[in-house]
Amino acid sequence: MDSELKEEIPVHEEFILCGGVETQVLKCGPWTDLFNDQSVKRPKLLIFIIPDSNAQEIKDIYGLNGQIEHKLAFLRTHVPKDMKLVLIGHSIGSYFTLQMLKRVPELLVIRAFLLFPTIERMSESPNGRIATPLLCWFRYVLYVTGYLLLKPCPEKIKSLLIRRCLQLMNLENEFSPLNVLEPFCLANAAYLGGQEMMEVVKRDDETIKEHLCKLTFYYGTIDPWCPKEYYEDIKKDFPEGDIRLCEKNIPHAFITHFNQEVANMIADSLKDDLSKM
Repeated sequence: MDSELKEEIPVHEEFILCGGVETQVLKCGPWTDLFNDQSVKRPKLLIFIIPDSNAQEIKDIYGLNGQIEHKLAFLRTHVPKDMKLVLIGHSIGSYFTLQMLKRVPELLVIRAFLLFPTIERMSESPNGRIATPLLCWFRYVLYVTGYLLLKPCPEKIKSLLIRRCLQLMNLENEFSPLNVLEPFCLANAAYLGGQEMMEVVKRDDETIKEHLCKLTFYYGTIDPWCPKEYYEDIKKDFPEGDIRLCEKNIPHAFITHFNQEVANMIADSLKDDLSKM
């Protein structure tokens, strides 16, 4: 991106009640309330990022179905129906994205990016073969171990550990991720992970076919969650689709060191869509 095009984009953090649970929302841009803001500054497009996991009450909010309904509840309560959307899903967020398109096909989605998509055969992937027994059979051992080790640990020690890890990975800590070491959060992550291993099995070809013109898949060459074989299979079944294979050896957890490369790829891919608005 050219240096003269770079500008300081405001980022702020909010916590809202969505689906019966407190939800962290990071907003990039000057907007605050899309419903009540009718000024010329109101954006024409919302880019909704659905990461690897995190109104009316939602049953089993921390399970796979509950997480999908949670994202839809946010859109229903905080985004006007006439707002055009770009969905960006990473890892299991790609599965959420396909399910959102399936359940609410009237969403005004102009493009959906599925990055390193775990949308099929998760338990058969190299990482899945290791994670499945841990998350499905020994989950309660993880619960007890995490509780015994982390619950009595002082907040200052947790904060120090996290800051040290971020420094080793050369990451900036703009928003504190202290809650990742809370036993409650770890238990919820393990619970969701177990469901992913058991339920994300068959690729939803019907939904992919219906929305293929607005989907962009981005697979990795060194991804132990969705190996190159999965890319080859979907490319063979949907040869006309925008299905790409990374040529830069970007890992599945790209956010740690390759976030700018992926952001540039998405920005370049969106130029044609945005020029038509």
